[in-house]
Amino acid sequence: MKLAVLGTGPGGYVAAIKAAQLGAQVTVIEETEVGGTCLNRGCIPTKSLAASSEMLAKLRQSEDFGIELKGEIIPNLSKIIERKNKVVDTQVKGIRYLLKSWGITLKEGRGVLQSPSEIRVTLKDGSKDIVTADKIIIATGSRPSQIAAFPFDGDRIISSNDAINLTDIPNSLLIVGAGVIGCEFACIFKELGSEVSIVEMLPRAVATEDMEISELLERELKKKKIKLYTNAKVEKVDVKDDGVHALLSDGKKIFAEKVLVSIGRAFNSDGIGLETIGINKGIRSEIIVNKKMETNVAGIYAIGDVIGGLLLAHVASKEGITAAKNAMGRDEKIDYTVVPAGIFTSPEIGSVGLREYQAVEKGIKVRTGHFQFRSLGKAHVVGEIAGFIKIVSDEASDRILGVHIIGPHASDIIHEAAIAIKKGMKTRDIAETIHAHPTLSEGLMEAAEDVHGEAIHVPKK
Repeated sequence: MKLAVLGTGPGGYVAAIKAAQLGAQVTVIEETEVGGTCLNRGCIPTKSLAASSEMLAKLRQSEDFGIELKGEIIPNLSKIIERKNKVVDTQVKGIRYLLKSWGITLKEGRGVLQSPSEIRVTLKDGSKDIVTADKIIIATGSRPSQIAAFPFDGDRIISSNDAINLTDIPNSLLIVGAGVIGCEFACIFKELGSEVSIVEMLPRAVATEDMEISELLERELKKKKIKLYTNAKVEKVDVKDDGVHALLSDGKKIFAEKVLVSIGRAFNSDGIGLETIGINKGIRSEIIVNKKMETNVAGIYAIGDVIGGLLLAHVASKEGITAAKNAMGRDEKIDYTVVPAGIFTSPEIGSVGLREYQAVEKGIKVRTGHFQFRSLGKAHVVGEIAGFIKIVSDEASDRILGVHIIGPHASDIIHEAAIAIKKGMKTRDIAETIHAHPTLSEGLMEAAEDVHGEAIHVPKK
């Protein structure tokens, strides 16, 4: 069976490999570079920058660890970007090797659907090619959203794509949007030396997270002297020679050398031939699919950001595997009930399952348990004591509904909780499981104990 995949991001290339493993003859089509947004302009580049800023923060705390550094510690942005590019290039080469090892044909160019079995490809040298397939998976991803009030110019008004390739650290940076991307860049550039302000139209930062997580992150942003304006909009911006002058909805004026617009993502569903073959789209131009990742056109599947669901690389990968299996005759349905997520701010955030307010909205009577990182020996050892672990459970059954972490290595610790929720475990299952000492994961055990008021390292209430 011949299968074609349009796009090679974390959804597309994973789908291609899974289909090849199942015996398909696979061709992938990529307009820019394998790895998509995640590898080239998103997850990996931003986390590389975050790693450099974290290293800088550690070096500035070196005396606390008994290490004396002589001279001034200065971030070199060109070398930081050079390292980022090296990391990305290594990963790109790795994906190209994987595709080759599975006998997958890579067509580098722009693909446009001509029929349910044909894709016209305009190759990079300008020549044309036709890829025929029995089944097609669309994995074209997304791009930074922009609105007329903030037209990207790549200089004064920039997107996240521009931010990962700046040549100079801006003296001041205004970020529009306190979501995941906005808050991550705020922490990065503040550590590098920029004066950072964030404007958010919603009542709190990272509004998709549990409310207590948002509250603590906002306090940490304030400690870093990052200015956060919530319940506010940028009404107008004037780009001048010295920078950007912004007027907020409450009349406040903010000046910044650059403005980073981080207000969400737009779906890459235009100009790829969807109308030609009659594929249905939603009101936001997302491709509509069912739980088998099928579009309304037989033999055509869609996955990843372009379907407008959870815009997460690991979700796209799971959708890609689901689509590939179904294209190869299996009967698989995607399950979104347990999706862990990480936010690489300082401190990190990890979450999975229901937020407390979501459980309450569902009419579930909940019990919660908390444990502060400052009560862990390992947190003091590594010098990162800010944050906590929160467990949300069903009071009647003790079943774990959600876990929310803000603190060191939150994005790593969260996966124990993901497995627990996936398997329908109770808080007592985690509480009664011996955890190694000294580790940060002990905090999850203690939070589970705290659900029942039994945490050892929490003072009597």
